Amino acid sequence: MSKKALNAADKEQRILTSALRLFSIQGYEATAIPQVAQQAQVGAGTIYRYFDSKETLVNAVFKSAKSKLKDYLQEDHFEDDPRQVFHRFWNNLVRFTTDHPEEFYFLELQDHTPYLNAESRKLEWEVLSPISQFCIDGTRRGLFKTLPSDTMMAMIWGAFVGLMKASKLGYARTNRDILQQAEELCWQMLLK
Repeated sequence: MSKKALNAADKEQRILTSALRLFSIQGYEATAIPQVAQQAQVGAGTIYRYFDSKETLVNAVFKSAKSKLKDYLQEDHFEDDPRQVFHRFWNNLVRFTTDHPEEFYFLELQDHTPYLNAESRKLEWEVLSPISQFCIDGTRRGLFKTLPSDTMMAMIWGAFVGLMKASKLGYARTNRDILQQAEELCWQMLLK
């Protein structure tokens, strides 16, 4: 790769990293392109060479963060014991939150719907569909309560996100033992 191409890739990455940081702290609406440029140490016009609008930039940030989450949640052993699958899912969420806190807060503590494009929505579904299928299969097998899979997902996801948010804000403690107990509580919530 040429020096010019390396420089361009570095600038683009700095822009994405700065945008992620600002979007995760301030939200999309409160973040201005000049703020992103200043934090990335580039001119505001430079951002528009890489991303034609703020919406294009936030979708790039969303896709990058959601792809990382998807990598953590990829589960190719859904035929395993459902409790083991749930345990891996929960632990993978914990690992993602620990390894990528800004991505987690950006993804899970904002409403992205107003600006997501079709490609971002497709990626969102790719992340959620295996979890939805897990809930459908558990219900079909008579293990889980008879609730729509999206309701079950929202309850699990909401409990996890709520706990992480409360921990970040200092309202709740989290440690390994508490996270294990929360996992067990969420698992029990699903069972008939």
